[in-house]
Amino acid sequence: MTKKPRSIIAKLCPFIFLALLLAVWEGVCRAGLVREFMLPSPTKVFKALVSEAPTLLSHSRVTLLEAAAGLGLSIAAALVLAVLMDRFTLLYEAGYPLAVVTQTIPTVAIAPLLVLWFGYGMAPRGVLIFVACFFPMLIALLGGFKTADPGVLRLYRSMGAGYMRVLWDVKLPYALDSFFSGLRISVSYSVIGAVISEWLGGSGGLGVYMTRVRKSFAFDKMFAVIIVTSAVSLVLIKLVDVIHAAVMPWKKYEKN
Repeated sequence: MTKKPRSIIAKLCPFIFLALLLAVWEGVCRAGLVREFMLPSPTKVFKALVSEAPTLLSHSRVTLLEAAAGLGLSIAAALVLAVLMDRFTLLYEAGYPLAVVTQTIPTVAIAPLLVLWFGYGMAPRGVLIFVACFFPMLIALLGGFKTADPGVLRLYRSMGAGYMRVLWDVKLPYALDSFFSGLRISVSYSVIGAVISEWLGGSGGLGVYMTRVRKSFAFDKMFAVIIVTSAVSLVLIKLVDVIHAAVMPWKKYEKN
């Protein structure tokens, strides 16, 4: 009898904590403990969010298009490379350490090089997003392939099935769960990568808008664009969860 109230309270805890945090933030700003230009109050941030809503929506579309392009390319490339690395052990042993090394390079550091090589168009932005999203997808797929049931694999091989048949019938289905776990990470990285790439210049995007308001010291608008960026990432993650549930409905019953 007590499980239901507890579950409701558990779900409400984040919202209660957020409300308390906003209340403290508002109180600190109203008391003048922090200068307004350094930390605008939640009320002013909300007003900026409402007044700048059309502009933020327009820039969000640009960022989403860039994120979708880079994410799509990273998924396709990660799938192809993961299959090749799973099929050929030598390629796995040679390529996996290099893939890990790429993650030690800050994306902000390579951004100026991408502009130098590809110009100020969509190309450097797409490449930066690709780099940010590729590794989580590759690792998720490789890990998913390794979760395939050894007994099922032996059965298929004993019946003379080739690698592509085993991949399609066994390894890909087993890798679905890991794929969606990696996709949840990559969609958030895609938005972050898009915003970072837009800091380099351009005519649209949340990163471009963020740069403009920062230079004008409009920090209430800066907080507003941060909220929008977080909201976009959360919506995309939720969309992945919905697709995950639709593709693998049995996982819902396993959790229950």
